[in-house]
Order: sequence, then structure tokens, then C-alpha cells
Amino acid sequence: MNIRESMEQRERELLSPFAAFSADSKGRERFEEECDIRTAYQRDRDRILHCKSFRRLKDKTQVFLAPQGDHYRNRLTHTLEVSQISRTIAKALQLNEDLVEAIALGHDLGHTPFGHAGERALDRLNPAGFAHYKQSVRVAQFLEKDGEGLNLTWEVLDGILNHRTSGKPATLEGQIVRFSDKIAYIHHDMDDAQRAGILTEDNIPVTLRITLGYNTKERLNTFVHNIIENSMGKDHIQMSDEIQEALSELRAIMFEEVYTNPNAKKEEKRAEEMLTQLYQYYLRHPENMSREYGEQIQKGADPNIVVCDYISGMTDQYSMDRFREIFIPKSWEVY
Repeated sequence: MNIRESMEQRERELLSPFAAFSADSKGRERFEEECDIRTAYQRDRDRILHCKSFRRLKDKTQVFLAPQGDHYRNRLTHTLEVSQISRTIAKALQLNEDLVEAIALGHDLGHTPFGHAGERALDRLNPAGFAHYKQSVRVAQFLEKDGEGLNLTWEVLDGILNHRTSGKPATLEGQIVRFSDKIAYIHHDMDDAQRAGILTEDNIPVTLRITLGYNTKERLNTFVHNIIENSMGKDHIQMSDEIQEALSELRAIMFEEVYTNPNAKKEEKRAEEMLTQLYQYYLRHPENMSREYGEQIQKGADPNIVVCDYISGMTDQYSMDRFREIFIPKSWEVY
């Protein structure tokens, strides 16, 4: 028995009967020999962690565009917080930590520059539409490794695709990430909004503070404990009705005070306009995209899809650099 097989055996001995056991994975699109030291979900986690799309998340907006300060979240720190919350819940419920970690680390691989502003722009421009959760699967299975993809397991891809609010993950581990994503962004976006002076604790009704806690740390603790207490020994992940309703109310406050606040989001229209011009330019000049994207169009791929792939993969800074290079006149060179 090798190390991987020993780990798979320990999963059966230690994990809940509702866990997704590594040895029972539905497998990968392309067959691969099993690793002798890592389970299938550990391999997926490592592939995501080492891929280029994951590294680019550090330069993609979470909520605040170009924030003035070192402590505001970006898309990578959001991803790490989702992973941490997910693992805490999974460990307490004796579910598969490796699977929740892989799903959490990969859930936003397809996110655009400038956060949801970029997503809205591409969804409007592409006739086929654009959604970051679908793009995350596309990145993992097709765009990474020069079109070879990461060849992830079915369970990880299902969790990535279904992490959105309306998603229905097939595994409890995927359900954990779905909850943890929402908890994480409400928690850290409120923390960032308070740091930016856009929001204070006084914006939160006292009834919510009594129910959930009097600061972001207390509220995060409430959410995590409530999920664990209400999901223990069950075949699904859930919150109590009271806390679920309070979370929804807190999310509504964030939309009103932060996500749609004209002062907090004043730069988003500029970002959308910039990405619109880049999109239209690359449709006219596909030869000016990176080589692998131009080659896809030459092979008959839909130009709208390819341009979406190219722009959604950009970081905030790279998209601005490309815009300056294409559209901003250069100063006359002094001889």
C-alpha cells in the first residue's frame, strides 16, 4: 500500500459518511495514472495553486478599484479567506478538507479585471454572455497550460461552477465553499468599507448587531459556528433560519451602502468603458493579442469568445497598460 492509498483508507476511517472520499471521485476528463503520494483532490489543489491564473488574482480588484492603502483585499486575498473559512467548517464537520480547499482556491480563476465591473462589461459585449463562475471552469479545463487545461476532477469543477448564490453543488464540500464565499466577501468587504470611511457600525441596525455580533470579527465567528452547529451529522450544509435571514439583511445593506454606492464605485464606469474599447479593438485586430489567442481564431474559434478569454485573464494593471499603449498618444521623442 502506497502513501496515497493509506490516505484514502484514513479518509474512510476518520471522515463523516457524508464526505466526498478521494477514492470515490468521478475522475477526470482525461485519464491519468494516480499519484503515489497525493490523493486526487490534493493534486487538484496543487495544480490550481501553481497555475498562472491563480497568481494573477493578486492584481485583480475585489471591490475597491485602485484603493489607496496596503490593507484592502484583492481577488487573491479574498480567495485565501474563502479557503480558510471553508477548511475550518469542513474540519469541524469531518468532511474532505482537500476538496474544499481545491474548490475554494479555484472558484475565482476566471474573474475579470476590475471585479464585477469587468464582468458586467464582458457580459454586455459578448453575444454569448459572460459569467465568472463559468469562465473559472473554462480557465481550468481549457485555457491553462497553453490550452491543455488542468484536467481537474469532476467534484472540483462542480464546486467551482456552483459556488454562486443560485448554485447547487453536488458535494457537501462544494456547499461549504458556496456559503463561505458569501460569508467571506460580506465580512471583508464590510471591513474594507469601514477602513475607507464609507461605512460604520452605526449603518448596521442594532437588531442585526445583537443577533450577529458588534464587529466584523464577531459576525464571522457567528456565521461559522452557526453553519457547523446546524450541519453536524446532516447530508446538507445549512444555517439556522434566523442567521440565514440576518446574513441576507447584512448583504442587502452592503449592496445599498457599498456595492452600489456612487462614491465607492465612482471609477467603475471608467473601467467598463476602457474594457469596452479594448474588446472592440481586439475584435478588429486579433493579431495584436498574445500568440495563443490569435491562433485560436485562425483555427476557427469564435472571436468574441477568444477576446473574452484574453481580456478576462488580464490583471487590472495589464489592462490599463494595454489601453495606454493602444489609445493614448505618446509624447514626441526629443532628439
